[in-house]
Amino acid sequence: MSVEAKAGSAAVGLDVGFIGLGGMGREMAAHLVKAGHRVRVWNRSPAPVTALVELGAEAAATPAEAMAADVVVSMLADDAVVTELLLDEQLLAAAGASVHVNMATVSPELARRAAELHQRHGIGYVAAPVLGRTDVAAAGNLSILAAGESSLVDRVAPLFEAMGRQTYRLGERPELANIAKISVNFMLISAIEALSEATALAEANGLAADQLVELLSGTLFPGPVYAGYGSMIAERRYDPAAFRLVLGLKDVGLALNAGAAAKVPMPIASVLRDALIESIAHGDGERDLAALGETARRRGGAGQG
Repeated sequence: MSVEAKAGSAAVGLDVGFIGLGGMGREMAAHLVKAGHRVRVWNRSPAPVTALVELGAEAAATPAEAMAADVVVSMLADDAVVTELLLDEQLLAAAGASVHVNMATVSPELARRAAELHQRHGIGYVAAPVLGRTDVAAAGNLSILAAGESSLVDRVAPLFEAMGRQTYRLGERPELANIAKISVNFMLISAIEALSEATALAEANGLAADQLVELLSGTLFPGPVYAGYGSMIAERRYDPAAFRLVLGLKDVGLALNAGAAAKVPMPIASVLRDALIESIAHGDGERDLAALGETARRRGGAGQG
């Protein structure tokens, strides 16, 4: 694995189509525009397109128009949406793109299928999911996990430099980047659940949640996960969501499926799946993952604040 830090904006802008302007995608596309790339944007809802056009992007009326650019970047929700919008024989046959960079968190199976389909139509395929919430994307400080043919990753490196702080090159097989991202998110959600249960335990015994979080983040568990999510759990601050709980369930499902395919048991992931389903059943699906803290409190009889 090689790691490349941000080196600055590209001297020559690339012709980029960007598909998918959710909370992450619109911030990432904005950085490409600001870096001087020609960016054609498409999204199902028009508001993010309008905002990016005001920054200097061009509106694409259809995904096919975005696919006319030399390089296409997509940031879509899940396997189903990627399959519906982009894994279409006719779309790929007519595309002008020479490389597609899929930055979504999707299954390794989809990455393999997408790479084969793109290859049949003469289009390179790079998987490049990211680490970081919407605030990190807005700051241009994402960590990018890239895998695919090295020459293709070289070509799109200026885009990664514009959107992220550093790029981790994980090999020639695109699905390796998705395995890395799924593994990281499994560990992240495990940490949030552990924080949630520890906070519920502390509060039930008279210790303030903020005192516990200060202790944890100042001693054994320094860093943004325990400090950031810990403060959100302590303050019961779950909106607006930077990482929606329903997407956490999707990612844990990806981890369980990848584990089953590789015959790797993941008992903690099964517990996480049930905790996430419980949270969604109580109406927290669109709230931040930190709302797992409310589920842990409810199990302990504390109820919602």
